[in-house]
Amino acid sequence: MIYETAQDWLQAERKRVLLFGMSGLGKTHVSSLLRETLQWYHYSIDYRIGTRYMGEHIVDNFKREAMRVPLLRELLMTDSIYIGSNITFHNLTPLSAYLGKPGDPEKGGLPFGDYVERQEQHRVAEISALLDTPHFIERALDIYGYTNFVCDSGGSICEVVDPADPHDPVLTTLSAHTLMVWIEGSEAHTEELVRRFDRHPKPMYYNPEFLLRAWSDYLAETVLPEEKVDPDAFIRWTYARALAHRQPRYRAMAENWGITVSAEEVAAVEEAADFDALIARALERR
Repeated sequence: MIYETAQDWLQAERKRVLLFGMSGLGKTHVSSLLRETLQWYHYSIDYRIGTRYMGEHIVDNFKREAMRVPLLRELLMTDSIYIGSNITFHNLTPLSAYLGKPGDPEKGGLPFGDYVERQEQHRVAEISALLDTPHFIERALDIYGYTNFVCDSGGSICEVVDPADPHDPVLTTLSAHTLMVWIEGSEAHTEELVRRFDRHPKPMYYNPEFLLRAWSDYLAETVLPEEKVDPDAFIRWTYARALAHRQPRYRAMAENWGITVSAEEVAAVEEAADFDALIARALERR
């Protein structure tokens, strides 16, 4: 690790961390808090995916939908309107909407083959965005003068790396340039995330093997043809299983490549000094 002790961290002239863990446990909140001090650069992996690597896919999909409407088709064909994606750090809806959900087209579902293709696009994009981290560390310093850097990773980081492989190219790169910090949630947090997802199910990225197994199991359990699957019902059914699938992968990442803090500890962070103290305590515990 680039900081072996609490003293190394506290005395470092350049602090560089990557936060990872389940979505909803405070990665973006803490990253935004640090950014607002004007002393930390905030690099959002999901934002980078949605703008640099999947932005064209997202906008092209908007245009396909618009071309089905005669008025919009005419305006597009004459370059009379502009269609774009307004992704922000706190609003990743265009990316989620593009990933979509498999199932009944009458309920907004995608053919499973198209869904798998978009998942693969996301996998490639996420790896590329993660490998861009060193570039953004230097860019933050060179252009803006930021010596401190926080990488706000997506919840699916554990799906695109092999934490047991000491030569994993993504983890090797990230650990060489940042201190990797797992925000660990409790069982109560998991239950709340499931309840929240059940109220507002949204598309997400899954490991290909996990996804194919989940889809096969769901079709067998419901005895439905692919085109009759309720998209929201499927992703609700899959979500809790996905969290259980991810938990040991996050843990292995922390044990082999970084440190662990609890979601409760992160929730108590109110300023940059609190964050510094939190990381120091985590290094002492390791």
